[in-house]
Amino acid sequence: MDARSDRNAIPLAVDLDGTLIATDLLWEGLFILLKKNPLYIFLVPFWAAGGPARLKQAIAQRIDINPASLPYRDVLLERLRAEHAEGRKIVLATGTPRKFAEAIANHLGIFDRVLATDGLDNLTAGKKRTSLVEAYGDGGFDYAGNSRHDLKVFDAARTAIVVAPDRHAARWQAANSAEMVPAPKPTFRTIVKMLRVHQWLKNSLIAVPMVLAHQYFSPNMIWECMLAFISFSAVASAIYILNDFFDLELDRKHATKRNRPFASGALSIPFGIGAIVVLLAIGVGTSLALSIDFLAVLGGYIVVTTAYSLSFKRMLLVDVLTLAGLYSIRVLAGAAATGVAVSFWLLAFSIFFFLSLALVKRYVELRTTAIPAGERIAGRGYRTEDQEIVAQAGMASAFSSALVLALYMDSVAVRELYPHPWLIWPLAPIVLYLTMRVWILARRDEMHDDPVVFIIRDWRSQIVVFIGAVLLVIGGW
Repeated sequence: MDARSDRNAIPLAVDLDGTLIATDLLWEGLFILLKKNPLYIFLVPFWAAGGPARLKQAIAQRIDINPASLPYRDVLLERLRAEHAEGRKIVLATGTPRKFAEAIANHLGIFDRVLATDGLDNLTAGKKRTSLVEAYGDGGFDYAGNSRHDLKVFDAARTAIVVAPDRHAARWQAANSAEMVPAPKPTFRTIVKMLRVHQWLKNSLIAVPMVLAHQYFSPNMIWECMLAFISFSAVASAIYILNDFFDLELDRKHATKRNRPFASGALSIPFGIGAIVVLLAIGVGTSLALSIDFLAVLGGYIVVTTAYSLSFKRMLLVDVLTLAGLYSIRVLAGAAATGVAVSFWLLAFSIFFFLSLALVKRYVELRTTAIPAGERIAGRGYRTEDQEIVAQAGMASAFSSALVLALYMDSVAVRELYPHPWLIWPLAPIVLYLTMRVWILARRDEMHDDPVVFIIRDWRSQIVVFIGAVLLVIGGW
């Protein structure tokens, strides 16, 4: 018998979570369940008290997974396909519930047998080892795994293949000189993408009340704005991570979002949960150095953004109105942090201005998503035939924001604040330029960023915003 025949006579057993796929279906299933109905969060502790198997089965009974969307480890998967084609028996041996394991096995079509968690028998560690030894004998199988739960199985296997190992499996691999299939390590850039640092630019809106009150040289207010910025940025990143958990399947279907750290499997969900805890601690802890009003606004922001992630983002028009409100909340946060009163004019302007930009986001999605007429965009409440009404509403909101600004500049408040009010009149055409340019680029399919982030990054927009800021300063002298 040659080496290939000898190898093919020995089945290759493969773990699923963290090995064949770069994620954990228990965690993914939990967030699919909570997205389906957030009230399940109250039942999870009772299921968990009955042991891991009971928790897994309770989740599996209530949801389905899409095997085609999972982040498979391509190097390992190609190897399995090649060995299956050569006639080797491939066994999926996993602690995942049988419902999920068989769905994946049916999708891939390379497994001759599935060993998985059934009922309250959690097929991990020692129980997985026992099942494989009973089926194929001690040393009668090869095994690919990745974690400390696989160490006992490695010891019983003829040959171990350690895939993307955790620290326990890595130590075992080094001590036993076992074969290793590495995976790319998370980098600093991965963490930056997780935090969505570029989105922190939106939190510069916190400084708007201070600037409009002409207090931009006040050290105390600058310090308060900085603390508020740090607090909001930390909390915003925590919510972005949570949002990523709920949108894993949708992100994996998207041309660019599929590369996000959690959708791609570059970072694990437990790591993300730990990051959420740390970020919320930073955000809330920093807010304690500011006023109670700021803490209340921050709390409102957390509630609304969580509701947006769970439900509002899938509701027609409610989503864009919520987004516009979240931008305005940042302005209110700046006012609460610095003690500067927010005028009716500023709130009215911000609602119309940011509603226009929120509608740009939906318009771009409608333009770039290929779906049949009459069907909704995945995860949204819009259809392709809504493009024109969304564009019309967005342009109307843009012009309404400019109108509110023009009326404000002719008010008594402006004449009291600005010795030379005529100098700030160009702000109205500046606003129209910013919003109309964004809409034109969107119609040309040249708008790929969040419109607020685009305006902050775009050099033409930077120039006109700078001109507007200079006019505000000069007009106030």
